[in-house]
Amino acid sequence: MTFLEFYNTILNISYSSYNELPYLVRKVHFKKGDIITDYDQIEPHVYFINKGIVELVIKSYMTEKVLDFFFENEMVSSLTSFLTQNPSDVQMLALTDCELEMISFNELQQAYKNSPDANKLGRIVIEQAYIRKATREKDFLAKTAEERYMEMFQTHAKYISNIPVNKIAKYLGIHPESLSRIRKKLNS
Repeated sequence: MTFLEFYNTILNISYSSYNELPYLVRKVHFKKGDIITDYDQIEPHVYFINKGIVELVIKSYMTEKVLDFFFENEMVSSLTSFLTQNPSDVQMLALTDCELEMISFNELQQAYKNSPDANKLGRIVIEQAYIRKATREKDFLAKTAEERYMEMFQTHAKYISNIPVNKIAKYLGIHPESLSRIRKKLNS
């Protein structure tokens, strides 16, 4: 899926060209391990993932913690930084080679002034981001690591093999050895 297809699907319209969109969308590629947005950088873009996996991490007391993984056909950004235009407290990394489409903050702000469709899409994307974050917080409080891993496996099975075990463990908030036990239990 491309951003144009995503735009058409979400808004139930049928633009045939990127020229019809209310903002400029540029394609960009990142290699595995590239930093997309670094700590203390002001996030200048919001991205749509055509191909690849993006990891969002935050510095913790002793180490970095994985906040989330984003996959194909999803929007991603250092959202707080993007919305406030303040330095990011998170880092976005290309976990695999990535093909992204990006919209700049300034382009988006201009489109919000002139396009009801841009406003509607922006609202929907922010609502989805909030629901995703709230669901993750609730899951952390109410579900075991095994249940969270099973859900991750069920919803993103085709990507799991591309994510190192230690990163999945960090995402689940457990040690890699505990994840190995969970995986062994589920495979037996």
